[in-house]
Amino acid sequence: MDLVEQGDGFAAFWQERHLCTLSTARPGGPPHVVPVGVTLDLRAGVARVITSGGSVKARLVGAAGEEGAPVSLCQVDGRRWSTLEGRAVLRTGAEEVADAERRYAARYKPPRPNPARVVVEIRVTRVLGNV
Repeated sequence: MDLVEQGDGFAAFWQERHLCTLSTARPGGPPHVVPVGVTLDLRAGVARVITSGGSVKARLVGAAGEEGAPVSLCQVDGRRWSTLEGRAVLRTGAEEVADAERRYAARYKPPRPNPARVVVEIRVTRVLGNV
């Protein structure tokens, strides 16, 4: 999905410094919702979340394998909000992690060192919101 089509306001909103929430599905139970930093590649239609490999979100996404886990990302600022839905996979390669860390540093700040870091990569399939 080419998210450039969502317009300049959408692009600007996803470049501003906001915390987001990531919602993943627990097996047979309630959703797992956690605060995260998100980077968004508009042209590729891919959102990325860096996290520790042992985190619940990483384990839930990793368990889904290459098929990916259904997830939602949400960002809110007053009346402006945006939700991205899609399928998430876990990326563990050194180059993929380094790329995600660079993107995170550009939007937020340089992440603290974490040798167990992985990337939750979300292929966006649906956009909701008011931006």
